[in-house]
Amino acid sequence: TEREFEQGLWKDDSEPSALLFVREIPRQRVRDGPKRLAKYMDLTANGLLDAEAQGLLTSLKSRLYATSQKILNLHCVELSKGSIDPKRKEHAQYLHSVCEQFVSQMKARIGAAVYTSVEGRQGKIWGSIEEEKREISDQVVEEVRRHVAMSTELCRGLYGREGLLGKLCLAMWESTNVRHGPLVVHGAAGMGKTALLCKLAQEMHSVLETGVVAIRLLSVRHPQRPDIDHVLCSVCLQICLACGLALPSPLTANTHPELLRFFRNVLAQVSQQGNTLLIILDALDQLSDQHHAHKLHWLPADLPPNVHLVVSMDTNSEAFANMRLKLETLGSFFEVERLSRDEGRQITESYLRASQRTLTPEQSDAVLQSFEPAGCPLHLKLMLSAAKRWTSFTPLTEIHLGANAQEMMSQLFLTLEGKHGKELVGGALGYITLAREGLLEAELRDVMSLDDDVISEVYRHSLPPTPSLIRLPSLLWARLRRDLEDQLEERWTGGVAAVAFNNRRLCEAVSARYLTSERRGRSLRILAEYFLGRWSGKLKPAALPGLSLLLSDRKVPPQPLWFAPGLANVRKLQELPYHLLHAGLWDELRQEVISSAEWLFCKSRVCGVSSVIQDLDQCSQYMDCTETRLVRDTLVLIKPSLDFLDGHMDKSLFYTELLARLSSLATPFPSVIGRLCGQCEEWLLTCPEPILIPKCSFLQQPGGALRHTLTGLQGGVLCLDVGVEAELLVAGSDDGVVAVWSLAAQQLTHSLLGHTGAVLSVKVIDSSTHCLSLAADGSLRRWSLMNGQQLLCIQEAVPVDSAPSSVHLHLSEQLLFVYTRTQVKVWKLDGAELLSSTGSDDGSVVLGVLEESVVSLSDSGLVRISHPGNGTRAAETQLENSQRSWTLVNSVTLPRRGEVFVVSTGGFLYRISRTGKRTAVEFPLLPSLLSVTEDEKILIAGSDRTLSLFNVDGDSVDGFLDLQHDDSVLSACVSSDCRLLASGAADQLIRIWSVITGALLDTLCGSDAAVTSVVLCNGFVVSASTAAAAVRLWSLKYDTRHKPTAHIPAGCAHVAVTKDADRVFYVRQQSQTEVISWNNHTGSLSERLAVSAEVCCLELAQHKRLLLCGLTTGTVLIYPLALPQETLCIPPPESLSRVLCLAVSSQEKHVAVAYEDSVCLFEITTRDSFPTVEGPLKGFPLSLLHAPLSSMALLSDLRLLYGTSCGEVKLYDFGGGGSSSLEPHRSRVTCVTASNWGTHALVGSEDAVQRLWALNPLVLDHTMEYKGFFFEGVLSAAFSDSDQFVFTGSQDRSVTVWDVATG
Repeated sequence: TEREFEQGLWKDDSEPSALLFVREIPRQRVRDGPKRLAKYMDLTANGLLDAEAQGLLTSLKSRLYATSQKILNLHCVELSKGSIDPKRKEHAQYLHSVCEQFVSQMKARIGAAVYTSVEGRQGKIWGSIEEEKREISDQVVEEVRRHVAMSTELCRGLYGREGLLGKLCLAMWESTNVRHGPLVVHGAAGMGKTALLCKLAQEMHSVLETGVVAIRLLSVRHPQRPDIDHVLCSVCLQICLACGLALPSPLTANTHPELLRFFRNVLAQVSQQGNTLLIILDALDQLSDQHHAHKLHWLPADLPPNVHLVVSMDTNSEAFANMRLKLETLGSFFEVERLSRDEGRQITESYLRASQRTLTPEQSDAVLQSFEPAGCPLHLKLMLSAAKRWTSFTPLTEIHLGANAQEMMSQLFLTLEGKHGKELVGGALGYITLAREGLLEAELRDVMSLDDDVISEVYRHSLPPTPSLIRLPSLLWARLRRDLEDQLEERWTGGVAAVAFNNRRLCEAVSARYLTSERRGRSLRILAEYFLGRWSGKLKPAALPGLSLLLSDRKVPPQPLWFAPGLANVRKLQELPYHLLHAGLWDELRQEVISSAEWLFCKSRVCGVSSVIQDLDQCSQYMDCTETRLVRDTLVLIKPSLDFLDGHMDKSLFYTELLARLSSLATPFPSVIGRLCGQCEEWLLTCPEPILIPKCSFLQQPGGALRHTLTGLQGGVLCLDVGVEAELLVAGSDDGVVAVWSLAAQQLTHSLLGHTGAVLSVKVIDSSTHCLSLAADGSLRRWSLMNGQQLLCIQEAVPVDSAPSSVHLHLSEQLLFVYTRTQVKVWKLDGAELLSSTGSDDGSVVLGVLEESVVSLSDSGLVRISHPGNGTRAAETQLENSQRSWTLVNSVTLPRRGEVFVVSTGGFLYRISRTGKRTAVEFPLLPSLLSVTEDEKILIAGSDRTLSLFNVDGDSVDGFLDLQHDDSVLSACVSSDCRLLASGAADQLIRIWSVITGALLDTLCGSDAAVTSVVLCNGFVVSASTAAAAVRLWSLKYDTRHKPTAHIPAGCAHVAVTKDADRVFYVRQQSQTEVISWNNHTGSLSERLAVSAEVCCLELAQHKRLLLCGLTTGTVLIYPLALPQETLCIPPPESLSRVLCLAVSSQEKHVAVAYEDSVCLFEITTRDSFPTVEGPLKGFPLSLLHAPLSSMALLSDLRLLYGTSCGEVKLYDFGGGGSSSLEPHRSRVTCVTASNWGTHALVGSEDAVQRLWALNPLVLDHTMEYKGFFFEGVLSAAFSDSDQFVFTGSQDRSVTVWDVATG
């Protein structure tokens, strides 16, 4: 005992980590002789007290009392009949005191250790949602250290791969100064690919003095598969910190397309710095399915100089097959082959030396003889793990060596079962295999204590000490753990160690041997019930041999979602959804996870919203549950907000977003979404802070026709094309990027970089294997859609800065044409030789190309058909009905018919054939949009708000449909079967029409920008806009219950809303001469109010229900909402100056009108129950030097508070005629709003400053500064009915609530 104290408690002078309890017996009674105290004292052989031992014990106690006062707990107690009797009062008090001291002191020690380690790591407690965050550099360093430590351990016993290592190093050295592809190491499972890459990392790290080596072992956390986003983000962070580059923003790090772009940019920047970078990614086949990582679209096939990427994968994996398609050169592939017998001998000697063990020559020969046929390192490792337990006299007849790794694993299981019992071994290994993130040892003992089969085997021969309390004896697991020391590993996360297998194939062997369908289901159910906390504090039935059914406490802990406020149960968050799903407990899954707002918030906050989306993705794979998919899609929509906030969204904002997206779906889906919305609303109503509670789904809701928003571009989309064969979508943007998406996977596959100007046209060719792109930088490029490589670049193909509508691509069987209105260039199809380049010298316009014939037209109506490819003479002919000055409106080619259709300003449609034949028919439109269907039987013409369809038959072109829109038609497309038509308009809506009947079948809302491109393909609609960087994919077959309510277009020039929010009045564009009335309940346009000139401003008299419109002519039109046709008019002033802004007093008795040169006051009265306007009653002029008024408010005492475009703020009294200046703003005043009771007014501007003024007397109450996420400045404001709060709407599209009393 004293030696143990020497080695532990007294070993050094550091703060002791032990607790010391000493029990003294104050006096020994005579009748309590040595026999009764024998178990507490040392006796001699004749039964007397050992005096020497007593002396040593006394000396030890004296030393303890002298040196360990801080940790000493001394108790004095008299024994009863030589023992402790809990029934005696003093003994019970003694036991209670010991337990209390132990628990309290251990809690204090554990707490101190935890907080000390947290402070030392500059981190936070695992599961804490406190705002203090660890530095990114600390997280990266910890992860890098973990991978480097594992790498060092794995390559320690590597022998025999020198040749392959040399080949890899040579390949990297040869490609250092040129662009090159990644290197691929492949081989069968267990052949040592990971160890080889670890050795490569070690060798390169020692060679590269200034370089960076980033290694990631992707299979180390099996059975969990890492997400590609996490891997790339981790690598990027390490490289940025090592090379001094800017770190990615949270939004970039959590958005897949942005992260891919950042990754490629980082590689380019490191290359430009001249630093050497080596990235090693082991086991790509172990990546999760997120973003279809196995297709390797994320993997760059072309690396810059000084940057090397080495990856490994199983030869039989899907990832390897995709890699062979991605890389064309076989020289990039390196196979890891079997080891020789000599290499096996070296590994054996090294392993045994490290284990301090030896084998007899016969035993060593047996191991090597079994190893030699397969040459598999994993097989050898398993044999050596078993061999180190042999004795030197173990006969060869008792040695069982499998012929391969699978047989060795089976032999290991048999040995363990014989020693520990089949149920115990199968239960322990099975639970470790089934756990999503491994199991803590305490969890494993708890779970096996709940397993009746394990308990029945353990207590088969003897009953538990206390039948009412049944637990797995800890010693049984400790013995099994010791025999599994070579197969298990501890995985540390947040200071907690989970037990897991160190080899993926061992997991597979356990599953095959022990986890039968019935056993798997039962084990998953036990795990699910454990993490639910179902048996905590409850009695569980148990059937033991020799006993009838009894109820016993298994002493498992409770599993709350929160251990304490702000401290989450991370293990429950990680494990519960997985086990509920796979155990078939779907009702509990819906109740505890999917429809629990608290769960969704907790896991999103602690583990990240991506982990919740991944959980719900798995649920959707097994459960046919519409509501689960809707909740999942909702979180996908919320994810950008969470990413921008770096995951730190508080509960009120999270619940508000949920409610604002799901409330309209609560009624049709009450069981999950209804329950979820009810929880959110209940929590928001009880929140002590002011909360904006959504009353409808005003944010984009899940479901509906919109299936996916394809991202990956940073500029507006100018052109689209679809490769039907490969289901690829290609888009060109105004930032010079060509993006390629897989429509099947809805995934970005390539970002084609090279153009320095806007991409004007894209065309998919060669059965969707290649595409052409034409840009405003004048270049024409050819790309491979298989690997994203540029195959051809032709400079000066078109004039620089051409417009998208003016350039065209055409391919014949042998030639490639690029033409504009004034120029035609012709190349051979491979682009190797320019055959012709012709320009228009006589003012003629190129109409199109038919096969290899170019059709052009002069302004005098002379048609020329030339053949620049073969140089034959051009044919000329004169158009009929062509005036002397001929003006082209639009044209379209019909290659199947061999015709060009041309529309002129004279109202004629000309049909010009390749042979020179031409006809002319009258045409009712001057179309800005002109196209034909795929079969060239229908001509589509769009002009303003009308889309007209014409039958093309023989020599006739006959109109048969006129489809009316609410705004200008910008795009249209007819399906391949000519049954449906999709049209896009400036009102941001996509309309689906029946070509047969002309009926409007559906309206798709949610574009948020004018729809300038639309394509119909396989039951889907693809839409894009030149003003938006995303492409949207819509399904025409969807549940109409999910359809969102339409809303007014975004970015309207002027908007006014009634107080009950039932109607919205808006002017779409500044140039429009109409006001549109929108019904907010039905989500549809209710009427149009025609005006005589452009509208400058809108204002509503809420109680009198009047809409006031100020016009550029100086006129003010007043529409009674009940009778809008009975329009009132305030005529313009004599100067005919335009109206700048309007203001109605709070009691709606007066209205102020601000013109460019004056401000006038009018009275609103009623005559014969009909509103009238009298005046002007009063006014004041504005000097030429006075800045234009931008906003104003009319107070009830006829004072006018107004702001100007230069930031001036003034108060004018119409009654007294006096004016006073208030503190000015630094920029344009955007809103002046008076409170309902006339006590305060808010003045806001384009800068971040808002001022709250008290009006009686006039004094500045508060200066309030607000900066939003993206922009600064306030656009609008409104006071609550009680004037307690003021609400402001800002340029960043946020609504902020301010307290009027405190500011």
